[in-house]
Amino acid sequence: MKKFKGTGVAIVTPFKNDSSIDFSSLGRVINHVIKGGVNYIVVLGTTGESVTLTKDEKQAIISHVIETVDGRVPLMVGIGGNNTQEVINNIRHTDLTGIDALLSVAPYYNKPTQRGIFQHFKSIATWSPVPVIMYNVPGRTGCNISADTCLELARGCENITGVKEASGDITQIMKIIKGKPENFGVISGDDMLTIPIIASGGIGVISVLGNVFPAACSELVNHALKSNFKSAREIQFRYMEMIELLFTEGNPAGIKAMLSVMNICQNYLRLPLVPVSRPTLIRIQKAIEEIANI
Repeated sequence: MKKFKGTGVAIVTPFKNDSSIDFSSLGRVINHVIKGGVNYIVVLGTTGESVTLTKDEKQAIISHVIETVDGRVPLMVGIGGNNTQEVINNIRHTDLTGIDALLSVAPYYNKPTQRGIFQHFKSIATWSPVPVIMYNVPGRTGCNISADTCLELARGCENITGVKEASGDITQIMKIIKGKPENFGVISGDDMLTIPIIASGGIGVISVLGNVFPAACSELVNHALKSNFKSAREIQFRYMEMIELLFTEGNPAGIKAMLSVMNICQNYLRLPLVPVSRPTLIRIQKAIEEIANI
């Protein structure tokens, strides 16, 4: 997990006005976040609108990201779902050359028991040629990977090396950190909870805000990892409104609006997602102007 200590960014998938992938803008996003000092990139996550992409599009994006990154930072790719065998098939038929780890979301919609969640991730770990990081986000999936299940997987599956925790349950997260093996990493999946999770023993964040403000996110995480929490808090407080605006009308609508204001990519999403409303866009523009003037 040393490769994934620090700041990761779950990058967006830019689209053109005809809904095709905007590879030129994708390259700009990648170079922008690397220039900002992030430690690694996550492609095809929730923020990347992966559920709206075809298999061919996903492979094209992976190939483009690998080529553009050119070994400058490690790469994590999202491959998950609620059909275990289909997830395994996707892993087997995806060219993962140049990919350092998988990020696999907890199975959603069918609401499995904890035993079902355990067997799901155990099967994925068995077939994955690269380390697996679990993604716990019950607000989206409708099911929670409990601390006990997470620890059982951490101890029993050598190829499961970490968890991206976005449950918002700091007690659960602390139980995982307290009981985990030494080589198992706990990563914040929530920009707002980066400091408390690192203070509890987490290794960093997979950020959404980092698409637009990678340098600030990296600086915050670096301060927190060095236990310089006063400086980390100052950055966190400065960007609190921006983080809230990310999710006012859902992710990645908020971050794509911010990227469009910054002229990094256009403000297009694939249905059923739509751009933020005009009032929210105005608030985002004002918040970015205020940050620029600090």
